[in-house]
Amino acid sequence: MESSERILGVEGGGTKTAWALVGRGVEGLRVVDQGTLPSSNFRLTSPERLRAIFRQLPQEVDRVGMFLAGCGPDDHHSLANLCSEIWPKAKVVVGSDRDSGLAAALGRGDGIVVNAGTGASVTGRRGDRIEKAGGWGHILGDAGGGYFLSVQALRLILREYDLHRGEAHFTADILRALALNNRDELVRWAQTADKMEVATLAPIVFEAAMNGEVNAVKIIEEGACVLTEYTEAVATRLHLLAPKVMLLGGLFQRDSVYTHAFRRRLKKNMPDARVAMSDQAPELGAAWLAAETEERIEAHPPTREENIAELSSALTEQRNPRSENLEKLSAQDLVELFVAEENCVADALRKEAAGLARGIEMVSGVLQKGGRLFYVGAGTSGRLGVLDASEIPPTFGASPEMVQGIVAGGAAALQRGVEGAEDDRGGGALAINERGGSGADVVCGISASGRTPFVLGALVEAKARGAKTILLTCNPARARTESFDLEIDLETGPEILTGSTRLKAGTATKIALNILSTGAMVALGKVRGNLMIDLAMSNEKLRDRAARLVAELAKCNYAEAVERLRGCNWNLRAALRGM
Repeated sequence: MESSERILGVEGGGTKTAWALVGRGVEGLRVVDQGTLPSSNFRLTSPERLRAIFRQLPQEVDRVGMFLAGCGPDDHHSLANLCSEIWPKAKVVVGSDRDSGLAAALGRGDGIVVNAGTGASVTGRRGDRIEKAGGWGHILGDAGGGYFLSVQALRLILREYDLHRGEAHFTADILRALALNNRDELVRWAQTADKMEVATLAPIVFEAAMNGEVNAVKIIEEGACVLTEYTEAVATRLHLLAPKVMLLGGLFQRDSVYTHAFRRRLKKNMPDARVAMSDQAPELGAAWLAAETEERIEAHPPTREENIAELSSALTEQRNPRSENLEKLSAQDLVELFVAEENCVADALRKEAAGLARGIEMVSGVLQKGGRLFYVGAGTSGRLGVLDASEIPPTFGASPEMVQGIVAGGAAALQRGVEGAEDDRGGGALAINERGGSGADVVCGISASGRTPFVLGALVEAKARGAKTILLTCNPARARTESFDLEIDLETGPEILTGSTRLKAGTATKIALNILSTGAMVALGKVRGNLMIDLAMSNEKLRDRAARLVAELAKCNYAEAVERLRGCNWNLRAALRGM
């Protein structure tokens, strides 16, 4: 659609910043692009970070509707000034996420909007009158939101243990989700976790409730009860006897159990209330307010057929003819098939030996000058990058800052999938921005398909900042829309389980990362022969390994080696000095 005006609508909350670019033409208002970025609660996000987030949004626009959680009337001027820095020629309208939610759900009509996401709020309108309840922030309010439900669950875990020495049934689920081992670690985590990190536990509470966990059901009912009471209070103040009640936010959209609990409770005291989910997203409400029009927005952006076609044509997405009757194989046959298919991994690595060698030279050259290596990936690729980065300090005694892993969706994505994180191109760029990526660094993007938006966004941002860039893929036939300093394409072929790139593609990727990081550490002089001489001796096994290494190189017995290490405060390199 030819657009005479481009309108940007943004709704920022505790979980994400959602945006929509709307074109206004002869056919009316229509979404032409949209996406998400990291959270942007106005009270919890620094101005510097807000600027960084805003710079990842479309820049060539005529109007901007910026509506952020935590943005009260006293903050409007500051937010408007911040927006004017980024979009100096655009007309800017600002407000809170209540305003954009109200516009999305009700337009200019009367009714009540109940928004339950990371936080929660209830906002009603009748004519020109607005009434509000809740939404006071996570310290004193936000009852009924994801943060509230998660905190109640954490308290329940400790209360059950204190009173009965028992376990809430979902204690293990929460510990597993956070990669923690016991309650003491949980308490230490909670003392430093921010609002969003705590709120990410809400899905575990809902899952426990759906599985019949009584205490989890009580928590869900308590949250629904608070939101119901707020809704009734707002309706009473507005004299709405049979209000339209529209539901917004991730808790209602994702978890039908919450919608049912709220609806059931509200109907008891307000049987004539009409409860429904909003069919417009808040970012569209933000754009609608910025457009200053009565027109509704066509909420379906054009499908990017070319991207879908490119992904479906990737080698890793093709069916493997050798495993088409996988479910009919015996265990022995299945093992033999897996082992045979691993030959593709060795072949793929061998074909890219020259590229991997160049990668070692590039990475070691950067690290020798004091620069850093960043791995960037999503899903399996991101987890493999984080894994390799985490092994460098204990193996080679290197600083944790030297090699860093960045995964789309953050720490939560190490344990479970984070919806939409890999499609967030701006989030990848922002991750490099926040780590101060520069010409002194090298960024290795890891993507089996070679087209992951989060990874490409990070690489493009790194390239713009002068950093060296490497793209590691398992899809040689991919479209090359952007070029980087080094592109390594491992042709592992179709997976045994179609599209499951944690298999051959994952194995090849892990080995490639092993090669890059180990080769670079060798070049930095952190090995002698094939022995690790800078390993961090953080446990008994590693101290034993160090003693045996010293005994071998110093031609002394084990006890003498231990004494030598103790005399050097267990610094292996110092103990080997002069040998």
